[in-house]
Amino acid sequence: MDKLLAAITEIAANTPPEKIEQLSVQIRKVEDPASSESLNSWAVAPVARERLRKLVTCWRDCPLPSHELAAMLAGAAYAYNQAKAESDIELVWTGPSSELVATRKTEQALLQVIDAAHDRFFLTSFVAYDVATIMKALSSASERGVKISMLLESSDAHGGGVSIDAIGHMKKALPTSRIYFWGDKADPFAGGKVHAKVAVADEKMCFLSSANLTGHAMEKNMEAGVLIRGGSIPIKLHRHLEALITTKTIERV
Repeated sequence: MDKLLAAITEIAANTPPEKIEQLSVQIRKVEDPASSESLNSWAVAPVARERLRKLVTCWRDCPLPSHELAAMLAGAAYAYNQAKAESDIELVWTGPSSELVATRKTEQALLQVIDAAHDRFFLTSFVAYDVATIMKALSSASERGVKISMLLESSDAHGGGVSIDAIGHMKKALPTSRIYFWGDKADPFAGGKVHAKVAVADEKMCFLSSANLTGHAMEKNMEAGVLIRGGSIPIKLHRHLEALITTKTIERV
């Protein structure tokens, strides 16, 4: 049964709802796995034919009435699409890519989160240089009334771990934004750095990445991350960052 469930799940997770409905209807017309040749017309692409082959093979090993298999397939597809609608996770990658896996670029993902913000936007980064496209998007967000908050690593002149004064620069570039730093680093965090690279908009969308807010990170470095829409992660992330402010773990400049 486990192999059959796995085959059902693979089709449900990789097939449009209308094609799932077509397959379910065709399965109901089949008496048993031995007479399943009529299903072959459903699959056109090679990868779809292979998934169908696995399904039929597992069905032969675990014979069920055709109406039950059709119902299981429809139910699995419905559950998958409901879960996907509530939370969608997308791979983000900058650097050399392959044609085998579709990915989004780091800059594209970050711009999408900024543009999605209507009320609040929170960004954290270790290093922050002036990336023109990102700064333009942040300025536009500020102009439309978005409350922008940033947590950045302090310069070494101010007890931090970077040579440039990213905080001072951001204050000048985005005077309406709220800039925070991690100053009091008592044990066990003595010597710690703001190394998180995240962006979250309105508790609805967030971007978690290895990339700093720099031109090299946006265009040249090999960077990886995930863009998350919906679900509990953007909510928890935004609330955690704001809790750091409330508890005075981080301080406003």
